[in-house]
Amino acid sequence: MTNMPPPVDPTLVAHRDCPACQALDAADGVQDGRMFSPTNVHAKNVNILVGLLSRAQDRAADKVTNFAGSLKFVYIHSVWFGIWILLNLGVLGAALKFDPYPYGLLTMIVSLEAIFLSTFVMVSQNRQAQRAELRSDMDFENNLRAEIWAVHIGAKLGIDPAHVEDVVQDALRQIASESSPTTSAPES
Repeated sequence: MTNMPPPVDPTLVAHRDCPACQALDAADGVQDGRMFSPTNVHAKNVNILVGLLSRAQDRAADKVTNFAGSLKFVYIHSVWFGIWILLNLGVLGAALKFDPYPYGLLTMIVSLEAIFLSTFVMVSQNRQAQRAELRSDMDFENNLRAEIWAVHIGAKLGIDPAHVEDVVQDALRQIASESSPTTSAPES
């Protein structure tokens, strides 16, 4: 049995003609079609970090919130309310009435449900805010790492950082001018 290299992602094959991609592929010491070796990557997966930080109660709150935000929840409640109202109108027999109009018990149950659901929604929103903050911190860390690498690579290649910054500022000004709304009417 021969040692076969792991299968290569078909999307990577299209980049084999690119010299820069070939150099990236060879950077880990093995030309296998992969642009990087996962062991050399410093970037973190935010979903894994959030998973490690979440507690059982947080996951339960997320599940309740996901269910409450689904159409299945709406359908179940529509059926439940319909049956409740039909029973208490006496459609299925007067003996089955237990909450006469204006349905005070139903109102109380729905109000309590709304209180608890709003709490679950707030807990989930707080977790989403924490995830967003974690993503922002990781984005900053990765951007800083990339900036430092770019500066070092530029220095090794003898690229003038002032010139690069001028080009960046020109590009930002051009993008800003193209995306800002025009205040004058177009000429005819």
